[in-house]
Amino acid sequence: MQTVDVIIIGAGAAGLMCALTAAQRGRKVLVLDHANKAGKKILMSGGGRCNFTNMYTEPDNFLSNNPHFCKSALARYTQWDFIEMVQRHQIPYHEKKLGQLFCDNKANDILQMLLDECADAGAKIELNTSIESIQATETGFTLKSKQQTFKCKSLVIASGALSIPTLGATGFGYQVAEQFGHSILPTRAGLVPFTLTDPQLKELCTALSGTSIDDCIVECNGQSFKEDLLFTHRGLSGPVILQISSYWLPGNQIEVNLLSDRDASAWLLEQQAQQPNVELKTVLSECFTRKMAQWLCEHWFTNTPLKQYNAKQLAAIGQQLNQWQLTPSGTEGYRTAEITLGGIDTQEVSSKTMQSQKQDNLYFIGEVLDVSGHLGGFNFQWAWASGHAAGIVV
Repeated sequence: MQTVDVIIIGAGAAGLMCALTAAQRGRKVLVLDHANKAGKKILMSGGGRCNFTNMYTEPDNFLSNNPHFCKSALARYTQWDFIEMVQRHQIPYHEKKLGQLFCDNKANDILQMLLDECADAGAKIELNTSIESIQATETGFTLKSKQQTFKCKSLVIASGALSIPTLGATGFGYQVAEQFGHSILPTRAGLVPFTLTDPQLKELCTALSGTSIDDCIVECNGQSFKEDLLFTHRGLSGPVILQISSYWLPGNQIEVNLLSDRDASAWLLEQQAQQPNVELKTVLSECFTRKMAQWLCEHWFTNTPLKQYNAKQLAAIGQQLNQWQLTPSGTEGYRTAEITLGGIDTQEVSSKTMQSQKQDNLYFIGEVLDVSGHLGGFNFQWAWASGHAAGIVV
């Protein structure tokens, strides 16, 4: 039997932040995780360099059925607070773009910082420990694993959600929430590539797999993002697609502006006036790879000298480039999704303390809640902020 003040289930970003914060207050803290290593998602994030926060974090960067919920925690533990910890540990970092902060070296720098802070404060971490039952008692909770029994006053669920099951993701947190009377809002994969099964679209993606286009604008359901797009053998990916995927629902059409920096119709008319004998393929290769320019001319347009097109034809080509409309058949799903949309209904959780409104001394933090950030370090900032909010009260 182990008896502690606080048990945190989940040794990921939110759980470790909560642990170090609570332990620094003198609480006896134990972190339990079924995995064989702490912080697996931290280690693989940002291409192995961990996009640990974003300098421009605002509540508008988050999706939730209850959009005001995230405001309190984000305001009380900001990106600058986390950056201060990173600087204190002398971890070199840089801004990649759009306020996204990455480690210069590797993601393990961030994980080791959190583990060191936990160790210095006295928080203990036990891995390879799966909890089989949780029971509320008069003094807190009793938890049982195959090996032993644990008792605590405060229980924090930081077990993450369903994205990337190969890293150990499960619906454990949702099961605990339901056990104590919480509602779970419908979940789906977010920040995830699109798949395309339409034969013509599939042919396009197969032919251009690995080709990227800088600064495309993609729109869906009143939202738009401007970032890079990548063709894959299964469909569309790249930052701009991951961003818009969180707003897309099955059957929705998306609109892609492949030439976001120019009015394509007007530009083609200018090119026609300046170099009428040049082929369309040659002109398009100024904006796209030669391979893509050739494919577009073979399948979308015809390839002749510009002087052979009339104004109406060039306008139609320009419109297709600025307003390519297509309907994805689906997404890659949780297998590659960076986040899970939906989750525990935040109407039933305190926005100040992250405590359940259904069960005293039970807390939920991080991705298990119905709070999901945009791509670019925002989800880590939610992990830090929500973990801190619970850590200062448990």
